[in-house]
Amino acid sequence: MTQYDSLVVAVDIGGTKIMTAVFSADGQMLAKDVCPTIANDGVDAVIERLKSSIDSLLIRYKLNASRLAGIGIACAGGIDSASGIVVTPSPNLPGWDDLPLRDIIEERFDVRTCVLNDASSAALGEQRSGAGQGMKNVVLVTLGTGIGGGIVIDGHLYLGARGSAGEIGHMTVDEQGPVCGCGNTGCLEVMASGRAVAREAVKRLSQGEKSSLTEMAGGKVVDITSEHVAAAAADGDSLALDVLSHAAHYLGVGLVNIVNTFNSEMIILGGGMAELNSLYVEPATKLVKERAFSISTQKLNIVTARLGNEAGVYGAAAYAIEQKIGRTA
Repeated sequence: MTQYDSLVVAVDIGGTKIMTAVFSADGQMLAKDVCPTIANDGVDAVIERLKSSIDSLLIRYKLNASRLAGIGIACAGGIDSASGIVVTPSPNLPGWDDLPLRDIIEERFDVRTCVLNDASSAALGEQRSGAGQGMKNVVLVTLGTGIGGGIVIDGHLYLGARGSAGEIGHMTVDEQGPVCGCGNTGCLEVMASGRAVAREAVKRLSQGEKSSLTEMAGGKVVDITSEHVAAAAADGDSLALDVLSHAAHYLGVGLVNIVNTFNSEMIILGGGMAELNSLYVEPATKLVKERAFSISTQKLNIVTARLGNEAGVYGAAAYAIEQKIGRTA
């Protein structure tokens, strides 16, 4: 096997961009390409952009597809990893229902391909090449507009029976809470995400409470974002501080459940909301210390992610390499 035969292509398909990268067999990124997803153009158009992104990277790297060892794809949505089908798409990828993504890519490049959920892929990426290096039991929690996650147990990505394990954002933390986008009520995502923070602030302002947030949003209360709330809280705005405290409490409840369930060595927090340390993360981790089983917290580290938006391709590459995939013929 030559050095080229041991390379893999990794792809992370998100709602706004497609990141494609070439990795060596030891998990080192050698080249990268990023292009817009433009999901509203339709499924076929996005698939063509995906194929073109892989082609352009291979050309730039002077690599023939026939010499690839495999392709790993991280994709938002509910993924049946065994069949490589996008069963339930992300809201940002409309029309991807029951899409046989693995077969489409294998047919085009004649290279064995694996597909997994993007948050699960990011968890593996962080465990292998990011904040979780050296740890065998890791849970990644992505804290952004929504909340997702991925689980690594004994050094291996845990996908569950059909690939949907790790939907951390949809554990129930308040059965009397609002309806989540998934149809359940009181999910962690609907109580503690960036979208939840903005929703709660808008609700309270609409009920007549006062805050600097109204001025920040130019008087348009419905345009308030979690970024506005974070900025106002940093300036000492009482409503914003209370909204973030409310979200942090439920994040802490979710983390307690994770700690007691998995007894992992490390919980990695990624996404934009994870940057709100003293206002959001610290109160949540304090709750973990107060409420989780003491035996489960003795060797637990809660840290922030290191790989940023590259975690998905690192994980997809690691998964492809781990599967020992090769030619379809």
